[in-house]
Amino acid sequence: MKIVILGAGAVGTSIANILSGEGSDVTVVDIDGYRLRELQDRLDIKTVLGMGSHPTVLRQAGAEDADMLIAVTSSDETNMVACQVAYTLFRVPTKIARVRASQYQSEPQLFDRLATPIDVLISPEQILTNHIERLIEFQGALQVLDFANGKLQLVAVKTYPGAPLVGHKLRTLKQHMPGIRTKVVAIYRQGKVIMPTGDTVVGVDDNVFFLASKKDIKAVLSEMRQLDKPVKRVMLAGGGNIGARLAKTLECNYQVKLIEHNKDRIKYLSERLNKTIVLHGDVADEELLHEENVDKMDVFCAVTNNDEANILSAMLAKRMGANKVMCIINRLAYVDLIEGGDIDVVISPRQATIGALLAHVRRGDVVAAHSLRHGAAEAIEAVAHGDEKTSKVVGRVVDELELPAQSNIGAVVRGDQVFILEKDVVIQPEDHVIMFLADKQCMREVESLFQVDVGFI
Repeated sequence: MKIVILGAGAVGTSIANILSGEGSDVTVVDIDGYRLRELQDRLDIKTVLGMGSHPTVLRQAGAEDADMLIAVTSSDETNMVACQVAYTLFRVPTKIARVRASQYQSEPQLFDRLATPIDVLISPEQILTNHIERLIEFQGALQVLDFANGKLQLVAVKTYPGAPLVGHKLRTLKQHMPGIRTKVVAIYRQGKVIMPTGDTVVGVDDNVFFLASKKDIKAVLSEMRQLDKPVKRVMLAGGGNIGARLAKTLECNYQVKLIEHNKDRIKYLSERLNKTIVLHGDVADEELLHEENVDKMDVFCAVTNNDEANILSAMLAKRMGANKVMCIINRLAYVDLIEGGDIDVVISPRQATIGALLAHVRRGDVVAAHSLRHGAAEAIEAVAHGDEKTSKVVGRVVDELELPAQSNIGAVVRGDQVFILEKDVVIQPEDHVIMFLADKQCMREVESLFQVDVGFI
């Protein structure tokens, strides 16, 4: 696959790293020559210096025979114009653009093929808002990811001492929760992956990934850790795009306080939020946090555009008594340092955005993909096509499929039917197969399983 990526920032660099490592022909375009030289030293890619929306630059990058354009520069306008040029002049089949401004997103007719022909619109702020909302809903979860149009969720949780399942084999889960269908697809222990069987014993501080329907998530979580009381009070640090979206989403169901230092922004927020209490001040001001009863908060979430402010305010809130603290961190090096410390959940915007992109760059019919463990692992939802002659999966029993090592099938979804822990299920055409890949290096092997032979019509 030939892919042109516009923008050598955090997301552009990460997606180039993933795709070039999997054998795709990747060209990265950016106006920063230093970034491009640094990328070319590390990756087997081509680079082009210039403005990604200019026709001459796109032509130089190979847009004339590109399969896909991914526009993730820091400018919404550049990304939108680049997709227009790629469609009008080069007829690039698939055009993906990151657009941050809500003013653009609120006008869907702008992205009609007759207007700005963008096939896939990525909104990092909306992705993060949805992600954080799920984490607040399911207290104790580290990640909650949707599959099969919300019929199933993949949940990550850290196990705690004294939890019912800790110290016991996974096969006992059925006895603990009769009637609830769930499957543990991976366990990470001290950074190393365990592909679980029924005899796998769950330990303390394991990171467990399991699949379950939304209604069963809390029951499964209760087997891994003590559940927190229902969330009532939420404090948000930062009133930027993410903070504003999050407050608007949460204020219908929770008591929300939001701290913002910019007075003009406070006026803007006060006019647009209905129930949220908007406060003026520094997010890491100990006196302000004390006055606003941070120790009574069920959730404190730092969402400013400054990593250091997010880390400091979240750590301070935790030490002052906030029940659960979360923060957004952009720098990957910081994520590695902070995880496992005072901050309960660290959220990486880069990983969330990459997950939204992956489903569209995978070979075969992959309708959902999520990047996990800082890009080392991946969970996908692939659709089976063809018949027994043209497909490697259709007509085969799940338990008999020749899967790569460190991968497994978590569930099969057929219409409204969900099959979990049923190894004798025969995969039929149009089934959605949900898989966990502990090592993304086996992605090509998995993709080939779901590609039909040339005889399929």
